[in-house]
Amino acid sequence: MKPEEFFKALAQKGIELSDVQKEQFATYFHELVETNKVMNLTSITQEDQVYLKHFYDSIVLGFVDEKILNQELTLCDVGSGAGFPSLPLKIINPKLKVTIVDSLNKRIKFLDGLVKKLNLDDVSLVHGRAEEVGKNSQFRESFDVVTARAVAAMNVLTEFCLPLVKVGGQFVAMKSEKAPEEVQNAEFAIKTLGGEIKQQESVELPNEAGVRNFIFVEKISKTPKKYPRKPGTPAKKPLVK
Repeated sequence: MKPEEFFKALAQKGIELSDVQKEQFATYFHELVETNKVMNLTSITQEDQVYLKHFYDSIVLGFVDEKILNQELTLCDVGSGAGFPSLPLKIINPKLKVTIVDSLNKRIKFLDGLVKKLNLDDVSLVHGRAEEVGKNSQFRESFDVVTARAVAAMNVLTEFCLPLVKVGGQFVAMKSEKAPEEVQNAEFAIKTLGGEIKQQESVELPNEAGVRNFIFVEKISKTPKKYPRKPGTPAKKPLVK
């Protein structure tokens, strides 16, 4: 998916980008591939692949939940790596207030430089483990939307993300084809942490790039204080019945 095809595909969804926004995506691509020469950010570096498998794939979240593309929301992106899905969404919807949580400081430094080059406001970068950030009163139960893309199994991811969602907000997991199986294994964790599965959506990516599954979990009650557990524990001992 070349840049022109990317812009055309968005236009077909009713998203017309300004020249400034198009330039932001071009800058994003350039910074990503240049930094990737000295730091492992992604295995995907060809322009058409970056536009499809990083940029377009991130924005698909807004196709299944349109308010992310046009409303003023607080969005937390857990383990975003090189800024996916939150920064492409922020370029599309400047009204989003984005917080990115990542455990690797050099990635945070890359994102800090990138956000400045893209001239993005209201982007906060938090260096830390999701388990620690979820215990921090500054962030706990404070976001409208918390999302994560291919970070961990659903039952583990739920413990990383749901403590950050405000009651009435939602956690959206972006998953590949194995989503239904993962959801089944995560039902106990979702219930324990105050969530309820609201809907599941599947979107086929263009150019036979596979299927993206979205699991929407609504936060219906506060997360018990003991969660998330200590760093490392959710991955080693996922919540199961």
